[in-house]
Amino acid sequence: MIVVESARIADAQAIHELVTHWADRGDMLHRPVAEVYESIRDFKVARIDGEVVACGSLHIMGPDLAEIRSLAVRENVQGKRLGAAIVEACLEDARMLGLERVFALTYRPGFFERQGFRLANVMEFPQKVWNECVRCPFFTDCREVAVVLDLGGKDEAVPVVQAVDRSS
Repeated sequence: MIVVESARIADAQAIHELVTHWADRGDMLHRPVAEVYESIRDFKVARIDGEVVACGSLHIMGPDLAEIRSLAVRENVQGKRLGAAIVEACLEDARMLGLERVFALTYRPGFFERQGFRLANVMEFPQKVWNECVRCPFFTDCREVAVVLDLGGKDEAVPVVQAVDRSS
């Protein structure tokens, strides 16, 4: 049985191992385990029989923008739409928060285009470029492609708490 849910502290090591596997191959950037712990509330995981086999996070960049990052699926379970399920879970959070746009920097833009994203210029996201990319060792030779999905923003936000009339 496949379950996609918010990550727990106990998942941090498995998330780190997934990201490290792909980063060692040059398919994504490394994330220190301490960073995984710090951002554990941003992560979604996919589990098969309780074991973490995929992960991804929604990192808030500002009042209208978030980034999907650290999207990784274990090799032996690829092709089961787990990456798409993680992206959809992140997008559900983004909609609930009332965000207008979600972007990703990726080596596999076709995957994101199949999820409804469009190609973008990374300079559409100056807060990413000048706060994070500029510190990356690949800044001057970046091969990642920017993709973005326009969500429509605050008007589509889902209420988290509904008011209850207790006057009667």
